[in-house]
Amino acid sequence: MTSTDKEIQADYRNRINRVFEFIDENLDSDLSLNTISEIAFFSPFHFHRIFKFITGETLNEYVNRQKIEKSALAVLHKNITMSEIPHRYGFNDNSSFSRAFKKHFGISPTQFKLQNPNRHSKICQLESKNGQAYPNHEKYICIINNLKEWIKMNAKIEIKEMSQMNLAYVSSIGIQNLESAYQKLMKWATPKGLMNVQTKMVTIYHDSFKVTEANKVRMSASILLNKPVEVNGEIGLTSIQKGKFIIGSFEIGLNEFEKSWTGLFLWMNENGYKKADKNPFAVYHNNFNEHPEKKCIVDFHIPIA
Repeated sequence: MTSTDKEIQADYRNRINRVFEFIDENLDSDLSLNTISEIAFFSPFHFHRIFKFITGETLNEYVNRQKIEKSALAVLHKNITMSEIPHRYGFNDNSSFSRAFKKHFGISPTQFKLQNPNRHSKICQLESKNGQAYPNHEKYICIINNLKEWIKMNAKIEIKEMSQMNLAYVSSIGIQNLESAYQKLMKWATPKGLMNVQTKMVTIYHDSFKVTEANKVRMSASILLNKPVEVNGEIGLTSIQKGKFIIGSFEIGLNEFEKSWTGLFLWMNENGYKKADKNPFAVYHNNFNEHPEKKCIVDFHIPIA
Protein backbone atom coordinates (compact mmCIF):
# COMPACT_ATOMS: atom_id res chain seq x y z
CA MET A 1 0.00 0.00 0.00
CA THR A 2 1.42 3.38 -1.02
CA SER A 3 1.65 6.31 1.39
CA THR A 4 -1.17 8.01 -0.55
CA ASP A 5 -3.38 4.93 -0.15
CA LYS A 6 -2.65 4.90 3.60
CA GLU A 7 -3.58 8.57 3.90
CA ILE A 8 -6.84 7.98 2.04
CA GLN A 9 -7.72 4.99 4.21
CA ALA A 10 -6.88 6.95 7.39
CA ASP A 11 -9.13 9.80 6.21
CA TYR A 12 -11.94 7.32 5.55
CA ARG A 13 -11.62 5.89 9.06
CA ASN A 14 -11.66 9.39 10.52
CA ARG A 15 -14.93 10.10 8.73
CA ILE A 16 -16.41 6.80 9.94
CA ASN A 17 -15.46 7.81 13.50
CA ARG A 18 -17.73 10.84 13.07
CA VAL A 19 -20.47 8.48 11.94
CA PHE A 20 -20.05 6.30 15.05
CA GLU A 21 -20.41 9.37 17.27
CA PHE A 22 -23.48 10.59 15.39
CA ILE A 23 -25.20 7.20 15.61
CA ASP A 24 -24.41 6.91 19.35
CA GLU A 25 -26.08 10.27 19.99
CA ASN A 26 -29.05 9.88 17.62
CA LEU A 27 -30.42 6.34 17.91
CA ASP A 28 -33.96 7.77 18.03
CA SER A 29 -33.48 9.84 14.84
CA ASP A 30 -33.32 9.28 11.09
CA LEU A 31 -30.31 7.05 10.51
CA SER A 32 -30.95 6.28 6.85
CA LEU A 33 -28.13 5.72 4.38
CA ASN A 34 -28.71 9.14 2.78
CA THR A 35 -28.59 10.94 6.13
CA ILE A 36 -25.50 9.18 7.45
CA SER A 37 -23.55 9.39 4.18
CA GLU A 38 -23.90 13.19 4.37
CA ILE A 39 -22.33 13.13 7.86
CA ALA A 40 -19.33 11.32 6.37
CA PHE A 41 -19.22 13.49 3.21
CA PHE A 42 -19.58 10.47 0.90
CA SER A 43 -22.08 9.58 -1.75
CA PRO A 44 -24.53 6.92 -0.45
CA PHE A 45 -23.07 4.30 -2.81
CA HIS A 46 -19.46 5.03 -1.81
CA PHE A 47 -20.31 5.24 1.88
CA HIS A 48 -22.14 1.89 1.85
CA ARG A 49 -19.03 0.12 0.53
CA ILE A 50 -16.57 1.88 2.89
CA PHE A 51 -18.70 1.34 6.00
CA LYS A 52 -19.07 -2.37 5.24
CA PHE A 53 -15.32 -2.67 4.63
CA ILE A 54 -14.39 -1.01 7.94
CA THR A 55 -17.05 -2.50 10.21
CA GLY A 56 -17.89 -5.82 8.55
CA GLU A 57 -21.58 -4.83 8.66
CA THR A 58 -23.89 -2.81 6.45
CA LEU A 59 -25.09 0.48 7.92
CA ASN A 60 -28.56 -0.98 8.44
CA GLU A 61 -27.17 -4.04 10.25
CA TYR A 62 -24.97 -1.89 12.46
CA VAL A 63 -27.72 0.60 13.36
CA ASN A 64 -30.27 -2.11 14.14
CA ARG A 65 -27.78 -3.97 16.32
CA GLN A 66 -26.88 -0.77 18.18
CA LYS A 67 -30.55 -0.03 18.85
CA ILE A 68 -31.22 -3.52 20.20
CA GLU A 69 -28.03 -3.82 22.27
CA LYS A 70 -28.31 -0.32 23.76
CA SER A 71 -31.95 -0.99 24.63
CA ALA A 72 -30.86 -4.25 26.30
CA LEU A 73 -28.39 -2.33 28.48
CA ALA A 74 -31.16 0.12 29.34
CA VAL A 75 -33.32 -2.82 30.45
CA LEU A 76 -30.51 -3.98 32.74
CA HIS A 77 -29.15 -0.74 34.15
CA LYS A 78 -31.66 2.12 33.81
CA ASN A 79 -34.77 3.14 35.74
CA ILE A 80 -36.89 3.13 32.61
CA THR A 81 -40.19 1.45 31.79
CA MET A 82 -40.55 -1.05 28.96
CA SER A 83 -42.98 1.32 27.23
CA GLU A 84 -40.37 4.13 27.17
CA ILE A 85 -37.59 2.08 25.58
CA PRO A 86 -38.92 1.71 22.00
CA HIS A 87 -39.24 5.47 21.52
CA ARG A 88 -35.88 6.26 23.09
CA TYR A 89 -34.01 3.75 20.90
CA GLY A 90 -35.71 4.39 17.57
CA PHE A 91 -38.32 1.63 17.33
CA ASN A 92 -41.74 2.38 15.84
CA ASP A 93 -43.73 0.78 18.66
CA ASN A 94 -43.61 -1.83 21.44
CA SER A 95 -44.41 -4.75 19.17
CA SER A 96 -41.64 -3.96 16.64
CA PHE A 97 -39.20 -3.54 19.54
CA SER A 98 -40.21 -6.87 21.12
CA ARG A 99 -39.94 -8.73 17.79
CA ALA A 100 -36.48 -7.32 17.03
CA PHE A 101 -35.29 -7.96 20.60
CA LYS A 102 -36.47 -11.56 20.63
CA LYS A 103 -34.95 -12.21 17.20
CA HIS A 104 -31.58 -10.94 18.44
CA PHE A 105 -31.45 -12.41 21.96
CA GLY A 106 -33.88 -15.33 21.71
CA ILE A 107 -35.99 -14.07 24.64
CA SER A 108 -38.38 -11.17 25.22
CA PRO A 109 -37.25 -7.91 26.88
CA THR A 110 -39.30 -8.81 29.95
CA GLN A 111 -37.62 -12.22 30.28
CA PHE A 112 -34.26 -10.54 29.75
CA LYS A 113 -34.98 -8.11 32.60
CA LEU A 114 -36.18 -10.86 34.96
CA GLN A 115 -32.98 -12.83 34.54
CA ASN A 116 -30.23 -11.56 36.83
CA PRO A 117 -28.07 -9.16 34.75
CA ASN A 118 -24.90 -10.97 35.73
CA ARG A 119 -26.18 -14.13 34.10
CA HIS A 120 -25.38 -12.54 30.75
CA SER A 121 -21.66 -12.80 31.42
CA LYS A 122 -19.67 -15.67 29.97
CA ILE A 123 -18.52 -16.33 33.52
CA CYS A 124 -21.95 -17.80 34.23
CA GLN A 125 -22.59 -19.37 30.83
CA LEU A 126 -21.69 -22.90 31.84
CA GLU A 127 -22.81 -25.76 29.68
CA SER A 128 -24.83 -28.27 31.63
CA LYS A 129 -25.41 -31.89 30.69
CA ASN A 130 -28.80 -31.15 29.16
CA GLY A 131 -27.34 -28.36 27.00
CA GLN A 132 -28.91 -25.43 28.84
CA ALA A 133 -26.94 -22.19 28.57
CA TYR A 134 -27.09 -21.29 32.25
CA PRO A 135 -26.31 -23.30 35.40
CA ASN A 136 -29.02 -24.32 37.82
CA HIS A 137 -29.99 -21.94 40.59
CA GLU A 138 -27.73 -23.44 43.26
CA LYS A 139 -24.70 -23.48 40.99
CA TYR A 140 -25.46 -19.95 39.84
CA ILE A 141 -25.64 -18.63 43.43
CA CYS A 142 -22.35 -20.40 44.15
CA ILE A 143 -20.69 -18.72 41.15
CA ILE A 144 -21.96 -15.28 42.19
CA ASN A 145 -20.84 -15.76 45.79
CA ASN A 146 -17.41 -16.88 44.60
CA LEU A 147 -17.21 -13.82 42.33
CA LYS A 148 -18.13 -11.50 45.22
CA GLU A 149 -15.40 -13.06 47.34
CA TRP A 150 -12.87 -12.82 44.50
CA ILE A 151 -13.64 -9.11 44.01
CA LYS A 152 -13.34 -8.54 47.75
CA MET A 153 -9.88 -10.15 47.74
CA ASN A 154 -8.54 -8.69 44.47
CA ALA A 155 -10.00 -5.20 44.03
CA LYS A 156 -9.74 -1.91 45.81
CA ILE A 157 -13.08 -0.20 45.07
CA GLU A 158 -13.89 3.46 45.66
CA ILE A 159 -16.31 6.13 44.46
CA LYS A 160 -14.61 9.25 43.08
CA GLU A 161 -15.44 12.49 41.31
CA MET A 162 -13.25 12.66 38.22
CA SER A 163 -12.20 15.76 36.27
CA GLN A 164 -12.50 15.91 32.49
CA MET A 165 -9.95 13.77 30.66
CA ASN A 166 -8.77 14.78 27.17
CA LEU A 167 -7.59 11.98 24.91
CA ALA A 168 -6.18 11.11 21.51
CA TYR A 169 -7.51 7.83 20.16
CA VAL A 170 -7.71 5.23 17.40
CA SER A 171 -10.91 3.23 16.95
CA SER A 172 -10.92 -0.55 17.19
CA ILE A 173 -13.76 -2.78 16.03
CA GLY A 174 -13.40 -6.07 17.89
CA ILE A 175 -11.09 -7.10 20.70
CA GLN A 176 -8.84 -8.75 18.12
CA ASN A 177 -7.91 -5.33 16.66
CA LEU A 178 -7.24 -3.44 19.90
CA GLU A 179 -3.50 -4.13 19.99
CA SER A 180 -2.95 -2.88 16.44
CA ALA A 181 -5.00 0.25 17.25
CA TYR A 182 -2.64 0.99 20.16
CA GLN A 183 0.35 0.40 17.90
CA LYS A 184 -0.95 2.98 15.41
CA LEU A 185 -1.59 5.43 18.25
CA MET A 186 1.91 5.02 19.72
CA LYS A 187 3.52 5.32 16.29
CA TRP A 188 1.79 8.71 15.92
CA ALA A 189 2.40 9.85 19.52
CA THR A 190 6.07 8.94 19.93
CA PRO A 191 7.65 11.50 17.57
CA LYS A 192 5.39 14.17 19.12
CA GLY A 193 6.92 13.53 22.53
CA LEU A 194 3.64 12.24 23.96
CA MET A 195 4.96 8.84 25.04
CA ASN A 196 6.88 8.61 28.32
CA VAL A 197 6.79 6.67 31.58
CA GLN A 198 3.95 8.89 32.85
CA THR A 199 1.74 8.37 29.80
CA LYS A 200 -1.54 6.67 30.65
CA MET A 201 -3.19 4.30 28.18
CA VAL A 202 -6.99 4.38 28.30
CA THR A 203 -9.44 1.98 26.65
CA ILE A 204 -12.98 3.36 26.26
CA TYR A 205 -15.72 0.75 25.74
CA HIS A 206 -18.52 2.00 23.49
CA ASP A 207 -20.24 -1.38 23.56
CA SER A 208 -20.67 -3.92 26.34
CA PHE A 209 -19.41 -7.49 26.27
CA LYS A 210 -22.61 -8.38 28.13
CA VAL A 211 -24.68 -7.89 24.99
CA THR A 212 -22.20 -7.48 22.09
CA GLU A 213 -20.05 -10.17 20.48
CA ALA A 214 -16.35 -9.69 21.27
CA ASN A 215 -15.45 -9.32 17.58
CA LYS A 216 -17.95 -6.44 17.20
CA VAL A 217 -17.30 -4.46 20.39
CA ARG A 218 -16.17 -0.94 19.50
CA MET A 219 -13.39 0.51 21.62
CA SER A 220 -11.20 3.59 21.56
CA ALA A 221 -7.51 2.89 22.15
CA SER A 222 -6.46 6.17 23.77
CA ILE A 223 -3.73 8.08 25.55
CA LEU A 224 -4.34 10.77 28.16
CA LEU A 225 -3.21 14.21 26.98
CA ASN A 226 -1.75 16.92 29.20
CA LYS A 227 -1.59 19.55 26.47
CA PRO A 228 -3.49 20.46 23.28
CA VAL A 229 -2.39 18.57 20.16
CA GLU A 230 -3.29 18.57 16.50
CA VAL A 231 -4.40 15.28 14.97
CA ASN A 232 -4.91 14.01 11.45
CA GLY A 233 -5.97 10.92 9.56
CA GLU A 234 -7.02 8.00 11.72
CA ILE A 235 -6.11 9.73 15.00
CA GLY A 236 -9.05 11.44 16.69
CA LEU A 237 -9.62 13.60 19.75
CA THR A 238 -12.22 12.86 22.40
CA SER A 239 -12.87 13.54 26.07
CA ILE A 240 -14.33 11.80 29.08
CA GLN A 241 -16.56 14.29 30.84
CA LYS A 242 -16.19 14.95 34.54
CA GLY A 243 -18.48 12.97 36.81
CA LYS A 244 -18.79 10.33 39.47
CA PHE A 245 -17.30 6.88 38.90
CA ILE A 246 -16.95 3.53 40.60
CA ILE A 247 -13.23 2.78 40.32
CA GLY A 248 -11.97 -0.75 40.75
CA SER A 249 -8.17 -1.04 41.03
CA PHE A 250 -6.73 -4.42 40.03
CA GLU A 251 -3.45 -6.23 39.47
CA ILE A 252 -4.57 -9.02 37.16
CA GLY A 253 -3.66 -11.26 34.26
CA LEU A 254 -5.16 -10.68 30.82
CA ASN A 255 -7.42 -13.70 31.32
CA GLU A 256 -8.99 -12.04 34.37
CA PHE A 257 -10.29 -8.88 32.66
CA GLU A 258 -13.80 -10.19 32.02
CA LYS A 259 -14.05 -11.59 35.54
CA SER A 260 -12.98 -8.22 36.95
CA TRP A 261 -15.46 -6.20 34.89
CA THR A 262 -18.28 -8.61 35.71
CA GLY A 263 -17.44 -8.51 39.39
CA LEU A 264 -17.31 -4.71 39.40
CA PHE A 265 -20.75 -4.45 37.77
CA LEU A 266 -22.01 -7.01 40.31
CA TRP A 267 -20.61 -4.81 43.10
CA MET A 268 -22.40 -1.82 41.54
CA ASN A 269 -25.74 -3.66 41.51
CA GLU A 270 -25.29 -5.08 45.01
CA ASN A 271 -24.56 -1.62 46.43
CA GLY A 272 -27.51 0.12 44.81
CA TYR A 273 -25.70 2.24 42.23
CA LYS A 274 -27.01 2.88 38.71
CA LYS A 275 -24.77 3.19 35.67
CA ALA A 276 -24.86 6.64 34.06
CA ASP A 277 -25.44 7.03 30.33
CA LYS A 278 -21.69 7.23 29.63
CA ASN A 279 -19.04 4.75 28.56
CA PRO A 280 -16.94 2.67 30.99
CA PHE A 281 -13.18 2.85 30.54
CA ALA A 282 -9.95 1.33 31.78
CA VAL A 283 -6.75 3.21 32.71
CA TYR A 284 -3.51 1.21 32.53
CA HIS A 285 -0.60 1.98 34.87
CA ASN A 286 2.04 -0.40 33.52
CA ASN A 287 3.22 -2.48 30.59
CA PHE A 288 2.17 -5.99 31.54
CA ASN A 289 5.12 -7.43 29.58
CA GLU A 290 7.46 -5.75 32.08
CA HIS A 291 5.61 -7.15 35.10
CA PRO A 292 7.36 -10.18 36.69
CA GLU A 293 4.06 -12.10 36.60
CA LYS A 294 2.82 -10.58 33.32
CA LYS A 295 0.04 -8.75 35.14
CA CYS A 296 -1.74 -5.49 34.36
CA ILE A 297 -2.05 -2.77 36.97
CA VAL A 298 -5.33 -1.24 35.85
CA ASP A 299 -8.22 0.87 37.09
CA PHE A 300 -11.68 0.05 35.73
CA HIS A 301 -14.13 2.99 35.75
CA ILE A 302 -17.94 2.67 35.68
CA PRO A 303 -19.79 6.01 35.38
CA ILE A 304 -22.67 6.27 37.84
CA ALA A 305 -25.68 8.54 38.11
